Amino acid sequence: MMGIVFVALCLGLLPAPAHALVGAAPEAVVEPAATGTPSPLPAGKAALADAQFRQATALAQAGDLAGATRIYRALAAQGVETASVYWNWAQVAQRRGAPGEALWALLRARELAPGDRAVAREMGRVREACGLDPAEVSPEPLGALGRLVRRLHLDVVAITLALASLLFHALARLRQGWRGSATVAWATAGAALLAALPPLLASFAPPTAVVVQRGAPLADAASPTATVVATLREGEVVPVLERAASYLRIQDASGARGWVHARHVWRLDGPPPAE
Repeated sequence: MMGIVFVALCLGLLPAPAHALVGAAPEAVVEPAATGTPSPLPAGKAALADAQFRQATALAQAGDLAGATRIYRALAAQGVETASVYWNWAQVAQRRGAPGEALWALLRARELAPGDRAVAREMGRVREACGLDPAEVSPEPLGALGRLVRRLHLDVVAITLALASLLFHALARLRQGWRGSATVAWATAGAALLAALPPLLASFAPPTAVVVQRGAPLADAASPTATVVATLREGEVVPVLERAASYLRIQDASGARGWVHARHVWRLDGPPPAE
């Protein structure tokens, strides 16, 4: 009975990975696309997404960077989110002279493929180009813990150990003379609890966003007529405190709090706002 309760707790408490990779991973514009394990789309949608991706690649190679960006943005809005889409988007954004947008796309790619070293290297290069410290692109320690959880699949590990504990508890009941089953059952239950702790802590990480507009105004109210109290650094990652209509209340690295329009600061937990 306790094993059943424990499994239920695990299933209720453990968050799913923030984003699943979907669709095929096509070729990149400049360098090989970021890696990841995609889950299949319906055949018709996958074929359309692949055609759109190839069209974006062709436009980028022909120099139509704005056209390529529109297609990448449309793919993300349709739910076709892969590390490859965001990797190529970042390459195009850099060529357009939009390092904040490029850094946002790379951070989205990292969310989808947290173990990809090419993404991490490129992030470091773009961060340095923006003149930012490492702490300014990773302000939330729990966010880093969440990436570790997804990279090591600790949620799956915890559930697997919980199921194993349940199995050993059942064996202990069936074979009452076999004391080893009870010992192993409690040991696996303890290991499951330890594996479940990081996902549980990571679920409390506040949402974050990236400043994609150079000199984005930070205002004292969620209004176009509000007083501007500061300007934000392009590429900086900021915690999102609350939302009101099309404005986000954020806190920058200096500790200043205020409101900024969502078109200037893109959240990292989903595609960008509609144009």
